[in-house]
Amino acid sequence: MRKKASHRKSLFVSSVQKELEIERRAVKNFVQNDPLLRRFFDVFLFEDLPARDRRSDDVYLEEVEHCDLYIGLFGNEYGSEDAKGVSPTEHEFDLATAKGKCRLIFVKGADDKSRHPKMLKLIRKAGSQLIRRRIADANDLTAALYAALVDYMEQIGDLRTLPFDASACPRATLSDLPQEKIQTFLELAKRERNYPLPVKTVREKALTHLNLLDDGRPTHAAVLLFGSAPQRFLPTSEVKCMHYHGTTVSKPIPSYQIYKGTAFELVDQAVDFVLSKINRHIGTRAQSVQAPATFELPREAVTEAIVNAVAHRDYTSNASVQVMLFADRLEVWNPGELPPSLTPERLREPHASIPRNPLIAEPLYLVRYIEKAGSGTLDMIERCRQANLPPPAFEERAGQFVTTLWRDWLTDEVMSGLGLNERQQIAVTYLKAHGKITNKEYQQLTGVTDRTILREFKELLAKGLLEKVGQTGRATHYVLIHKTRHKPDKMPLVSETRHKPDKQDMQQAKGKGAAKRPKDS
Repeated sequence: MRKKASHRKSLFVSSVQKELEIERRAVKNFVQNDPLLRRFFDVFLFEDLPARDRRSDDVYLEEVEHCDLYIGLFGNEYGSEDAKGVSPTEHEFDLATAKGKCRLIFVKGADDKSRHPKMLKLIRKAGSQLIRRRIADANDLTAALYAALVDYMEQIGDLRTLPFDASACPRATLSDLPQEKIQTFLELAKRERNYPLPVKTVREKALTHLNLLDDGRPTHAAVLLFGSAPQRFLPTSEVKCMHYHGTTVSKPIPSYQIYKGTAFELVDQAVDFVLSKINRHIGTRAQSVQAPATFELPREAVTEAIVNAVAHRDYTSNASVQVMLFADRLEVWNPGELPPSLTPERLREPHASIPRNPLIAEPLYLVRYIEKAGSGTLDMIERCRQANLPPPAFEERAGQFVTTLWRDWLTDEVMSGLGLNERQQIAVTYLKAHGKITNKEYQQLTGVTDRTILREFKELLAKGLLEKVGQTGRATHYVLIHKTRHKPDKMPLVSETRHKPDKQDMQQAKGKGAAKRPKDS
């Protein structure tokens, strides 16, 4: 038996291991990586134990006896049966019940058509004793588990202050959350993720199922997701969008909008703002009734950067999310730094999902504003690669997390204005597609001498368009410089800037609707 620290609670995860392998691992990873939960809980998974010269049923029953919380994950399969026809999962549940353990039961699937008869019987037995929660997948599970564990810690006195998203929003009442917004959400969640609640579920029941009530009062997460006027309670939850014609922050700002509304509306409005300011190519109607539009920045990458900022920002900060579009890039500033276990470098490889606000992230996932856990940054990288754009930049600057998407701003017109000759323009076009260029490749493209190549590379270096990698030898090559040398070290303050909105901005600022799925996301 592993010895645990006295101040930490042990969670025993019980299920048919093979069937619910993903969910079991999700529980452990989520608790280990969550900044709050990992302070209070250890998770026991039988499969993590080293081989022992003992009967497996003796080991897992001993762990149940010594655990603080029993987590039952019930699916379709019942599991292997002993001589009495009882599975390990049922033995574990029965022992946890007999020992008076705190038990949390999660049932995977919206219906019971495919369940083993004995598993169905076990589910009914558990339901007669305590509340069960139905889940669709691992994301559903971790969101529900988070709320349940926070509630448990409150009850035993380990947590006297709730996390921001789970705590009640002062002065807010259920009447501040229109039934229509919740119904619109349920319609979309049912269509996108087969969410089990009926579309016409009453407000209080729907919010309870989403873990968005604190002792019957709307939480901060509930107000941000479904409030009629969230900024009345949380003024800095707005999103500020700015469009600059150049590559630096300058005043007056040509185009500036402050968007208010729910988390869904903020994402929709900010994405529309960016897409309306960038170039797009309209295809033909050869394959569909509506001609396809391709934006210079992938719509999916823009949406991901903005939705991540809205979902994972620090809502206790006095700063707002800022979306800044420059001639060469899009920057999305998110108040709050990454969790300790994540770094900007780790975002470029497979990593665990560690949402700052799980109760906000879960509804966004249910309507496909957020996709698979931990894959958002990788999807952004891949979308930019497919569009022949540089990979996004992820940085932490002065307490802010910044995502940068690089535009294909070196158009033929811009290159001509920079004084680039035809050969240099060909080289830049080649660089956009291939990422780097060597002296030999330049010669093959243009047919000029080595002397001319060196001179024209020096000109491109002097104009700040290229960077030389290596000094001598075959490995020497040139890459485009995509990062501006005029990056601000801190978030620009724009709240007091005088500006004159353009006509398009005025049209965009007119009423936005309830939650809608981001186009083509």
